[in-house]
Amino acid sequence: MNQVRVAIDGPSGTGKSSVSKLAAKEHSWGYLDTGAMYRALTWWCLDQGIDLTDQQAVAEASRTFDLRMGTDPSAPSVAVGERRIDAEIREPALTEQVAAVATNLEVRANMRGRQRALMQQLARETGGVVAEGRDITTVVAPDAQVRILMTASEEARLARRSKELSSTVEATRAQIVDRDKADSTVSQFMTAADGVRLVDTSDLTFEQSLAAVLQIVQEAIDAGERE
Repeated sequence: MNQVRVAIDGPSGTGKSSVSKLAAKEHSWGYLDTGAMYRALTWWCLDQGIDLTDQQAVAEASRTFDLRMGTDPSAPSVAVGERRIDAEIREPALTEQVAAVATNLEVRANMRGRQRALMQQLARETGGVVAEGRDITTVVAPDAQVRILMTASEEARLARRSKELSSTVEATRAQIVDRDKADSTVSQFMTAADGVRLVDTSDLTFEQSLAAVLQIVQEAIDAGERE
């Protein structure tokens, strides 16, 4: 099967980012973190003094800002113009403000165009792409050969993210739960749509989660080769 597109959705703390990168690396495919694109736009708006509540101004920025996504799964990166902002877009202060940008419907429409173009380019150049985010399986790439929703219990997600962020579960709860609540108003990422495979990582180790996703991808490749 040529130009395999893998779409992986799910909330924070399910392991989808780490699994997506390694799944792409396993097949020497490109990797696209669509959530980082919204974070980059948030950073750009704040850097340029654009009011995040000015939806039209933020939407215009989403069309014109010079976003550059590094798509090597071994070393993904995010830059605006020549400036790398990998660390900046993960800062808690920015994370708290991403929802204002990610729930802007015009921004989402503009970003979908960018994401689809990047997925097509990566699939063409490397033979495949693994794109992860919150509405990739249903809105951005509903025709992808592989569509997976990774989920986990709230307790498991909070425990994982608090460990990653070196913070308490309660401190992490506001980031995770509030962000999920805001994003769920514009995208569906908690329930698998028709044709989307569900991988519940609540009781899985990281290695088991990765194995489950790789198996689904391989099944799709095998099925494609038999056609």
